[in-house]
Amino acid sequence: MTKHTSISDRPDVPELTIPEGITPFFFPSARGRLIRLGALANTLLERHQYPYAISKLGGEALALVAGLAAALKFEGSFSLQVKGEGAVSLLVVDCTHNGELRFYARFDEEKVAQLPKEASALELFEKGLFALTVDQHNDKDTYQGMVKITGNSLSEMASHYFESSEQLSSWIRLYCEHTSDGWEASGLILEKIANDPSIIVKNEEEIANEAEEWNTLTILAETMTSKEMLDQTIDNNQLLYRLFNSTSISIGTAKPVSYGCRCSRSRLENLLKTFSKDDIDTMNKDGNITMTCEFCRYDFIFKPTEI
Repeated sequence: MTKHTSISDRPDVPELTIPEGITPFFFPSARGRLIRLGALANTLLERHQYPYAISKLGGEALALVAGLAAALKFEGSFSLQVKGEGAVSLLVVDCTHNGELRFYARFDEEKVAQLPKEASALELFEKGLFALTVDQHNDKDTYQGMVKITGNSLSEMASHYFESSEQLSSWIRLYCEHTSDGWEASGLILEKIANDPSIIVKNEEEIANEAEEWNTLTILAETMTSKEMLDQTIDNNQLLYRLFNSTSISIGTAKPVSYGCRCSRSRLENLLKTFSKDDIDTMNKDGNITMTCEFCRYDFIFKPTEI
């Protein structure tokens, strides 16, 4: 863990950007996003040193949120919060509109140790709530949707959310494995484009054509393997054309993802100033007050005299 000894406001964390982390693609009645985090997945996951199952879950969640945030049309952030009642009590992943990712998990080490090494999301959470939040910065409206956890994997839980909360047909697969090069995380998201209420009702033939296209796309997407998704020798465009070459796919401009945490020394200092003197004395350990950012695992060290 990196210790903070200077007076810099921002923590000394890795500066890593994957230029083509998210590749959007389109069809006449559907759209999708291919997420491949590359070296960023290992950098984010290794920072926490979580048990294998938690890291795997975290990698899948990072891919999911990065893909969803890429669709934001404004400055803000997209976040996932899963509150469980099992070994994992909380999973939080956050991504800004420009692809800055961060995450952390809260869990019971003893309970995790009793589960299989590659425990499923359902085994880790058992039950609880799955919530997605869109936060428009600059004090604008915040939207949150929440549903009960349903499904065995995080992919199934996310699909259930969109079907029940957003009434949106979607197909989601998330992949995360520890390879010889470290952690790799990827995702593939398909969404059926919702009908525009301003357009005249479609005829039966148009509806049938859209249904057929959606069925074809999901069948093709099912053929994708984890090995292909995590193989960094295959570029994004090549992978998409290999998968959807028989369709009228159009590939958009790729978007970057990067290591991002919005913690700062000044923000924590202002928080500490709201505590009473007795609380500050209690937090004082050998002349130092240490506050750790759960997202980047960075220790900010303060002297009581600063507060």
